[in-house]
Amino acid sequence: MRAAARNRFLIGQYGSFDFKKYERDFRTGFFGIEACLFERAEDVELLRREAAASRFSVGVHFPLRPGGSAVRDALFLSENEEIRREAYEAIGQELEYLRVQELRPAYVLFHYPKPVILDDRVDWTEWRFADEKEYVYESRYSLDELKARSRLLFAWLTDKAAAYGFTPILEFDGLNRYVYEDEFLVELLEQYPKIRLCIDTARLYLQERIDRHFDARAVLRKYASYADLIHLSNLQLDPGNAVIKSRYPVLPTQHPGDGWAPIEDYLDIALGSNPQVRIMFEHRSDLVSDEELNACYAWVERLMLRYL
Repeated sequence: MRAAARNRFLIGQYGSFDFKKYERDFRTGFFGIEACLFERAEDVELLRREAAASRFSVGVHFPLRPGGSAVRDALFLSENEEIRREAYEAIGQELEYLRVQELRPAYVLFHYPKPVILDDRVDWTEWRFADEKEYVYESRYSLDELKARSRLLFAWLTDKAAAYGFTPILEFDGLNRYVYEDEFLVELLEQYPKIRLCIDTARLYLQERIDRHFDARAVLRKYASYADLIHLSNLQLDPGNAVIKSRYPVLPTQHPGDGWAPIEDYLDIALGSNPQVRIMFEHRSDLVSDEELNACYAWVERLMLRYL
């Protein structure tokens, strides 16, 4: 049973293939590595070779390579037609690069919705955006626009998935009522079952703290069955919602009363609905000792084994 949990675990590699992190964080039996923004082609080749030699899977957090645009994420829902066209072209070029490099990713992940559609009622100061192009307010972006552009995106990604042999995964970014109140996204996920979701525990918690209209547990209950992946880390906030600790490994000693996210509740809801979901440890393991990192893995493993 232990293997059934561990073969659903991934670690992240951001910026390069870091052998020191790989040797410390990766464990025999883990599903794989999620890679993002590799600066050098040599690191892509290192990842390909190590994956083949050690027989683990690769996931790509788009983009694998930096420099395609000023904004990391593909703005495929932009109001601007030229920006949308550039986003689709960038994805297509990246998929072709992955094919040429023979990386064969199990999945390619994109943030959704992007641009993020912000609820005008909420103070989004604590949400991190690299550029103003990354967001638009709900008062300027209608539900009908989101439905139409999402439908085109789902059809296009489904075709690309078939052509290149990967699972498209959409990671929830900031969410507004279009996603958590309306049913259009559930309908699209049912219509295009090849497309799956990623849910980030730190984002869920931060939004629940800053947005009194947002219910993280309700979002998990609504969407966990459509998720292939959970990006797992913890976040500690002070009473004024300022960040104390971020991207911290999850531990059973982190109590919500001290400002930590209720990770056990989140995972119980997600795993109860979808016990096959994978866990990507999107944390900074350098923030903890070896013993604490082992405790993190062991705790999540125990939580998963309740449902496997």
